[in-house]
Amino acid sequence: MGKQPLKCVLINPTSPLWRVKSKQKPVNHSVFRFSMLPSLYVAASMPPHVQTEIVDEDVEPIDFETDADIIGVSFMTYNAPRAYEIGDIFRAKGKAVIFGGYHPSFMPEEAIQHADAICIGEAEYNVPKMISDFQNGGLQQFYESDLVDLAKLPKLNRNLIRRNAYVTTNAMQATRGCIHHCAFCSVAAFNRYKIRTRPVDEVIKELNSLGRHVLFMDDNIILNKAYAKELFKAMIPLKKRWFSQSGIGIAADEELLDLAAKSGCRGLFIGFESLSEATLEAYQKQPNRKKDYCEVVRKLHKAGISICGAFVFGSDEDGPDVFETTLDFLLENNVEALQSTRLTPFPGTPLFKSMDEEDRIIDKNWSHYDFFHVVHRPKLMDTSTLDYGTAWVQQHFYSYKNITKRVTRAGSYLSPETIFKAVLPLNIGWRFKLSNYGAFQLGQKFRSHSTV
Repeated sequence: MGKQPLKCVLINPTSPLWRVKSKQKPVNHSVFRFSMLPSLYVAASMPPHVQTEIVDEDVEPIDFETDADIIGVSFMTYNAPRAYEIGDIFRAKGKAVIFGGYHPSFMPEEAIQHADAICIGEAEYNVPKMISDFQNGGLQQFYESDLVDLAKLPKLNRNLIRRNAYVTTNAMQATRGCIHHCAFCSVAAFNRYKIRTRPVDEVIKELNSLGRHVLFMDDNIILNKAYAKELFKAMIPLKKRWFSQSGIGIAADEELLDLAAKSGCRGLFIGFESLSEATLEAYQKQPNRKKDYCEVVRKLHKAGISICGAFVFGSDEDGPDVFETTLDFLLENNVEALQSTRLTPFPGTPLFKSMDEEDRIIDKNWSHYDFFHVVHRPKLMDTSTLDYGTAWVQQHFYSYKNITKRVTRAGSYLSPETIFKAVLPLNIGWRFKLSNYGAFQLGQKFRSHSTV
């Protein structure tokens, strides 16, 4: 006799700024809506008798009158208040609520106040146990498993999401995790500071089922260089065009960079984090120490690869001059896109632990842990300078004048396809997003504030 059928709704909460409250068109720019990979893996891990639905608040509203038996909510820190609200509403209606994701994994005792069970860490091994326990009337509060063997990942059903609502549904992973101990990074902590790889033949098989443009949602796709070279060699005949996240080490290995370009790499998100050696040391960002960033950018551009550079402002070594220095580097080297953030001590990171012990965290409203608020007390500038200065960099980098200038310059080393399908949409998307967050107005306060 088979198991009694169950229905599960997996919910991804979002900020009030982007939340879809009715059957309206999504507000958030599609370039920032990726293919819901974590939720798809949760759904793929469900036993066959469980019917699963995925609801993304960026795309559609939650039906609080659903007849689902189980409500799953996956969230990061900045969405925790909304997740707790959702959990409380459904539990009041008698629904079983399960939380998963980064924040509940690091703050399970807090999260369990609003849920019936917490999935700590990855879901693939936990989900079948949770479903079995629920059906047997013995759902436990906390579930934690070993790290998942990537050779045994379940097959995804991408039809569970609205394909036209995302920048691409051709998203996948070849690796998970990171071995580095960067003080502010919750990704490495979540993956227990380990890197895991999928068998190359399995990656190639999945790639063959996807379209021409692919997004690898890896934390650092070249961290295991031998594996990356094997993968890239196998990808060359597929003629894909792909984008991912990488460490700057890709520029130091000529063979690796050449294989990445030949396999179709056209853009990388790279965590430069800071131009300051003192800051990199404080962040424990060892792979970036004593590296020539200008040379890194030059080599990637020569290979036809665009760059979205990530910089974090607000370290104990950063003074008010950090903003202009960083902007000059970005513009002079024609870095195609920028994610600039205020240093944020996320729960579960060494940074959170040290700052909490020093009583330097000034705001524990989790909704402010979105990179657009200052939640700690810097040492060499006041909180307003950090806030306004970060916005000032964003305002100038994403001015129409500078967008036009760098897109024009990129024409000498990037293909028209990369420019019009990736670089230009990403720049317009960031301008739209930052404008909605009020960054351009905030940036105007920087000069007058810093001269007071």
